[in-house]
Formats: sequence, structure tokens, C-alpha cells
Amino acid sequence: MSLLEYFLRHHDEILELTMEHLWLVGISMLLAIAVGVPLGILLSRRPGLSKPILGSASIVQTIPSLALFGFLLPAPWLGARADRLAITALALYALLPIIRNTYTGIVGVDPAVHEAARGMGMTDWQILFQVQLPLASGVILAGIRVATVLTVGIATIAAAIGAGGLGEFIFRGLAMVDNRVILAGAIPAALMALIADFILGMIEGRFRVPHS
Repeated sequence: MSLLEYFLRHHDEILELTMEHLWLVGISMLLAIAVGVPLGILLSRRPGLSKPILGSASIVQTIPSLALFGFLLPAPWLGARADRLAITALALYALLPIIRNTYTGIVGVDPAVHEAARGMGMTDWQILFQVQLPLASGVILAGIRVATVLTVGIATIAAAIGAGGLGEFIFRGLAMVDNRVILAGAIPAALMALIADFILGMIEGRFRVPHS
């Protein structure tokens, strides 16, 4: 049976696992953005916290995926369900580029713009939401883009703890020594990463502030 025939014969399962993979990545990224962007904003206000926060996020990225799953497994609420554990681990992996780019984008705003806004009587919160975040949005989106592509790849490891996703095919194919089964998971995952990178790249380009 050729690869194409295998895809056609198992298209329902491939679609189901692709949707599981997309769900894992989507929820993980929403959680990472909800935590990472506020942390990046906090760092721009409290630079002294950059070492512990960025250092902790950097350490998480150095931990191998399966090892991180193992570290989180004993947690009562997380360990009770594989999908919760996988989403938490994926969100932790996605934090570093989001925090770093949010911080970099905000502190990179031209001080003259900040002073002009201050001279207009704007409060700190108004400056943040009406000036700094809009100007930094391109850089922030670049971090989200990197984190998303990274998460799509790492999510394939989630199948090892029973969380589903396209990694199911990859691990099954490795056990069977069958390249068709491996590619049934690897090809859709690669396409998902490329599509996410393309779409987020287009959005990022629209928000990127042009250089004079």
C-alpha cells in the first residue's frame, strides 16, 4: 500500500487526530498568551524581575519534553488527565518567546513617543494600552508566532502520555517500523506548523511598525 493509499484509507483517523492536535496547541497557546503577555508587561515596569522570570522560562525550555511531562505527572489535578498535563507543559514551553518579545517590544518603543504621550496628560495605563502595546504588537506577535510553531512540534510528544494528537501516528509507526504510519502523523503536523507560521507572519507584518 502506497503512502497516498494509506492516507485515503485512514483519512477519518488522520482528521480526528489533527483536530486533537490543533485543540492541544490552541488551548496551550491561549494559556501561554494569557500568562506571558502580562508577565512581559510586568517586566517592562519592574526590570529587576527579568532575571528570575526569564531565567525560569529559559530553564523550562532546556528540560526535555518527556522529562517535563514526568515532572508534572505527580501533580494531583494535572496528573489526573493526560490532556491537562500536556496543555500545561506546552504552555510552559511557549512562555519564553512570548514574555521576552512582549518585554522587548514595550521597552523598545521610542522614549520620545512615551514623553509626548505623557505631555498630553495620558496616565501610565493609557500610555501602555494606547501607545506602547499597539507599537509593540508586531514584536509581540513575532514571539507568539515562534511559540506557536514550537508548540505544534512539541505537541507530537504528548501522545506518549496518552494526550492524543498526531504523535499517535508517529509513535505507532516507530513501534511498527512503518514509514507510512510515521508520515501520517509527521506530514499533517509539519503542514500545521507551516500554515500557522504563514498566517501569523502575515498578521505580524500588518502590525509591524515600519522603520523610517
